[in-house]
Amino acid sequence: QVQLVDSGGGSVQPGGSLRLSCAASGFAFGDYALTWYRQFPDKGREFVATISHRGSSTNYADSVKGRFTISRDNGKNMAYLQMNFLRPDDTAVYYCSAVVLQGSDWTPFRGQGTQVTVSS
Repeated sequence: QVQLVDSGGGSVQPGGSLRLSCAASGFAFGDYALTWYRQFPDKGREFVATISHRGSSTNYADSVKGRFTISRDNGKNMAYLQMNFLRPDDTAVYYCSAVVLQGSDWTPFRGQGTQVTVSS
């Protein structure tokens, strides 16, 4: 079955860096775009970044542009989110997501999430 597993979160000081990973299985990973979202405790989900199926196109939320980099390795069925110059307002649960065609239905899948805490 389709599975996305997030990892790499943790606690860092402002200005620090983290690299999140998303391990995919159960579908043709290289055929689908991959998106990172984040969930704040008292707010809804927020789009962070997305990458096309071959990695040739990326898009970022204005709030992370220039600080975060999304990438993927289709040979390893992995996606990454490199986060630099982290700020306290980046504190959230981060998860990767893919919308996968199953039969005739497009179904969204997401990882379990990984906590990122930025605090001094």
